[in-house]
Amino acid sequence: MASDLKRAAATAAELAAVTHLPVAHTEALRETYAGEWQGLTHEEIVEKYGEQYAAWKRGEPVRRGGGELETEVADRAAPVVLDHAGRLPEGGTLVVVSHGGTIRTTIGRLLRLEARDWESLGGLSNCCWSVLGEGARGWRLLEHNAGTLPEPVLGDDD
Repeated sequence: MASDLKRAAATAAELAAVTHLPVAHTEALRETYAGEWQGLTHEEIVEKYGEQYAAWKRGEPVRRGGGELETEVADRAAPVVLDHAGRLPEGGTLVVVSHGGTIRTTIGRLLRLEARDWESLGGLSNCCWSVLGEGARGWRLLEHNAGTLPEPVLGDDD
């Protein structure tokens, strides 16, 4: 499944060509809408919206540029991911192609982290991925911002 925005849809199309599997596109996986911040550089945001930016970096719920709260992004994206994951066959894999902010908020929600702590997950570089798996007490983050396939980790859930 993938965001319906151009770059994510193109990435999903490349994966579909290799796997010969269909892609479901959804608006729910779009990047965070940042209102008046959209299209601005980091420097422009700090200059024009310095206090709002500082509050957001402190982990406060901020409608950046009048846009979406991070919790609202998770509210729209996480249920779609959970729905698709719930329909997988035993041992199946779900690939979600989205955008850095949406991925971070969705992972934070799935891991049951407090919203103010989602920033601690860090960002994702282009064409990198995160891997989540089901553990004894819920979802576990197995890889983040990865560029190579994950290695198995032996732990208390094995």
